[in-house]
Amino acid sequence: MKHSGYIKAIIIVVLLILLDRWTKHLASTFLAPDADGIPLIPGVFRLLYLENRGSAFGMMQNRQTFLILFTFVILAAVTYVFVKIPAGDRRMAPLRASIILIYAGAVGNLIDRISQRFVVDFFYFELIDFPIFNVADIYVTCGAILLVFLLLFRYKDEDLAFLKQHNK
Repeated sequence: MKHSGYIKAIIIVVLLILLDRWTKHLASTFLAPDADGIPLIPGVFRLLYLENRGSAFGMMQNRQTFLILFTFVILAAVTYVFVKIPAGDRRMAPLRASIILIYAGAVGNLIDRISQRFVVDFFYFELIDFPIFNVADIYVTCGAILLVFLLLFRYKDEDLAFLKQHNK
């Protein structure tokens, strides 16, 4: 990928992170920690402030150091794949998009973990009692689903051979 491609990717990641940070700021400012939140669709969906000291679905509570280190490993892995994608290969645009989403979401939540020792979550589907989540979680989930779909249904082993090639 040419430098302009990297610059575009960085700009998109920064914009996605800024959107995540802004929504978390709004949640922290306008949603009280102990309140019932703001129902957007009564009985179905509400904005509800939560300080999540764990990972997805509330697992690994109070394991911030591990979660921070794990995030750095994920960021290194997706950066490696992104950099290895051949320049100008349009077939790999969906792979780039999935990596950008995963990267932005991981960094968005990493900023919270490092600065506050918890992640601000605020979207709650109360109809199905789904765990409370945030914009960064949406990025990671959509990016991961796209990545799995691409690996299962779009790309063949030979399409991803660039990952095994060594730089000269």
